[in-house]
Amino acid sequence: MRAEQPPDRRQPLLRTWLFGPGADSVAHEAMSASGADVLILDLEDFTPPPQRDEARALTAGVFTRWRTAGARACARINSLHGDGPLDLAQVVPANPDFVAYPKAATASDMRELDRAITAAEERAGLVPGSIGILPVCETALGVVNLREIAAASPRVRYALLGAEDLAADLMAERSRDAVELDYARRRFVFECRAAGIEPIDAPYTFTDAQGAAQEARYARRLGYRAKSLVRPDHAAAILAALIPSDAQKALAQRMVEAFEAARARGEDRALVDGLWVEVPTYLNAKRLLAQP
Repeated sequence: MRAEQPPDRRQPLLRTWLFGPGADSVAHEAMSASGADVLILDLEDFTPPPQRDEARALTAGVFTRWRTAGARACARINSLHGDGPLDLAQVVPANPDFVAYPKAATASDMRELDRAITAAEERAGLVPGSIGILPVCETALGVVNLREIAAASPRVRYALLGAEDLAADLMAERSRDAVELDYARRRFVFECRAAGIEPIDAPYTFTDAQGAAQEARYARRLGYRAKSLVRPDHAAAILAALIPSDAQKALAQRMVEAFEAARARGEDRALVDGLWVEVPTYLNAKRLLAQP
């Protein structure tokens, strides 16, 4: 019996996902100028309840400006058992690329959100299924249930690992080296790859760009190709850390060429810089070279 394979949900590689406050127009402009691939209007933790009506009213105009700047638009709504329905009523007509859901923990969360977005798309006259769902997994249960969460809706093509809420849920001490998130970070990328969706690493919530870049480089070693962030001035440093360097590309190119030459000679592998390049290494090198 063949092992069941995850659905093919390959999507554009969007490396940087920037959260920002919902009702702060100055922050919206800084986000627009950051160069991040996806800009997230956060109607949850970044917007105090008294400011949520104002933030919702700004959504359509903010999304238009962000798209003009070349970014994808996303909104993190509140729980559907809280202010989420009010958020969706104004977010969906603005046609976001994604709706992010906080503390995503179960498949039923995703099914309920899928139904709510579908109904809102119909009311707004949008193409059904055009809006993606971004689960934000920021509890232990959410990380453990990731594959079920991913399978619950075809709208789920990316998933994002939380940081502060996750550390609190683990009753862990938050630190710059993020050792308290290490297991979750490793497991999350593993579960996302098994589910066929793209993992987005947790945000670096300290102020220094150097630390953000260092954490992004570590995440890349674990298999992440995308990272979330909360400071617009970190976007350039994180992007540079996530993009393969010229030296890495040159090594990958030599691996590809050496392996293909070895195969042409009827050999099964090639030796490059002391490493035997076999089929998996060859394919990984080709994937690296194909990254935009």
